[in-house]
Amino acid sequence: MLNFVVLGGAAGGGVPQWNCNCPTCRAARANPALGDGQASVAFSADGENWFLVNASPDIRQQINETPELHPKEAELRHSPIAGVILTNGEVDAVAGLLSMREGSPFGIWAHERVLSLLEDNSIFNVLDREKVPRIPVGIDKPFPLTLQDGSPTGISVTAFEVPGKSAWYLEGTAHGHQRDVTGDTLGLEITGPDGAKAFVITACAGMDAALEERLRGADLVFFDGTLWTDDEIIAAGLGPKTGQRMGHMSMAGTDGVIEAFKGLDVTRRIFIHVNNSNPAHLPDSPERKTLERAGWDIARHGQKVTL
Repeated sequence: MLNFVVLGGAAGGGVPQWNCNCPTCRAARANPALGDGQASVAFSADGENWFLVNASPDIRQQINETPELHPKEAELRHSPIAGVILTNGEVDAVAGLLSMREGSPFGIWAHERVLSLLEDNSIFNVLDREKVPRIPVGIDKPFPLTLQDGSPTGISVTAFEVPGKSAWYLEGTAHGHQRDVTGDTLGLEITGPDGAKAFVITACAGMDAALEERLRGADLVFFDGTLWTDDEIIAAGLGPKTGQRMGHMSMAGTDGVIEAFKGLDVTRRIFIHVNNSNPAHLPDSPERKTLERAGWDIARHGQKVTL
């Protein structure tokens, strides 16, 4: 069995974004139920020990709003969070680690490319390496998730590359801001003790044949839903960048995610990392109705899925 809890379904900045007055953010301020934090998912095989996919800047609030992640009542200091798996080095994937610095043990699994970004920024040294080891993962090399005492969880994870771009803050640095650099944009294949399989892909710039074949017939896929159309940020007057420039597929269109998933026979399809500019965030929008008719859902904090 695999249990998933969505901690946040929004893209960087969340909804409402602090400095944004787009229709979605205005609606979320008027109706807080429409708001959401930045993308992160927790999963567990036993309901007691949990692993996070990325640590968003909203992680403290997300943990407090998720009873499964609360300390045990009998313990003075405790956390059921056994580890964090990082899929990229973006701010909205790693900044939450700084809010997990109070001494509870957990592991950090990430590609060496992302671990090097943590290494280069000394602020992450607030995480005691003896209690919070940094564990490198290879591409297409399954690794077991274990607890701090080495106990097995029965969960296996495989990190694989998807089309994408390196973090924006790397532009102009030695790391560079490039397309399709090994380790910069990863998807995760998560397999439970009984063979149930799920995928988490929070960023993806395109669907290629290898990714199609990997996802075919999956039980559950959380997939990048940043934008509805490639030029929506420009069209809304919110910025100069297209989705492709940022390393994201669009939901709609002939080369969009909805079209790409036709025929893949994925049982449960959930968009995650949905930007505030995306009109599909609003439940009554035509865009939301279109994706729902196509068999898709949008991740929301507190949403639970069990395989």
